[in-house]
Amino acid sequence: MTKLDPIDQQLIATIQGGLPLRSRPYEEIGQQIGLTETQVIERIRRLQENGTIKRLGVVVKHRALGFIANAMVVWDIPDNEVKTLAKKLAAFECVTLCYQRPRRLPQWRYNLFTMIHGRNRDSVLQRLDDIVSVLGLEHIPHEPLFSTKQFKQRGGIYIQAASPNKTIPFPQKKRSQAGHQPQKNLPGSALPLVPRYA
Repeated sequence: MTKLDPIDQQLIATIQGGLPLRSRPYEEIGQQIGLTETQVIERIRRLQENGTIKRLGVVVKHRALGFIANAMVVWDIPDNEVKTLAKKLAAFECVTLCYQRPRRLPQWRYNLFTMIHGRNRDSVLQRLDDIVSVLGLEHIPHEPLFSTKQFKQRGGIYIQAASPNKTIPFPQKKRSQAGHQPQKNLPGSALPLVPRYA
């Protein structure tokens, strides 16, 4: 991956929390970090082309839109089928997240996680039944785990904001002695983060 200069770091720190809801958001961002609107757009384009920014997206507050039934469906997929089935599951419009995590046997046998949102539990369960039927997954153990409370919803924060004259440190990937990526855990979780397939 390309090394980020301090301006790119500052740009990422500024946009990672969301774009201003204005008619010219890139102009406002430019004013905050000392660039023109055109320079902001060109830098973002370059960061996308070189793979630093994978995508720009919208975080929808689904509960505010009436989607109050949310289920994380956990699946016990044979390890040699995870990648193929994950891509098929992720292709369903109602599936908003799809990722793999390692099993924690004997307590936790599930290794694939998908999120389905709906206006009520019945609609979520119907969507799950449809997915199982269409993909022929009746033989695959799975469980819908409904959320009871939303604590936080936003995109990731990868670079801490800093003053305009201070260099912002870009997180470096660290490797263990064996050459493997160390696994990071979610706060309060024993489950390491694993790359998402979708």
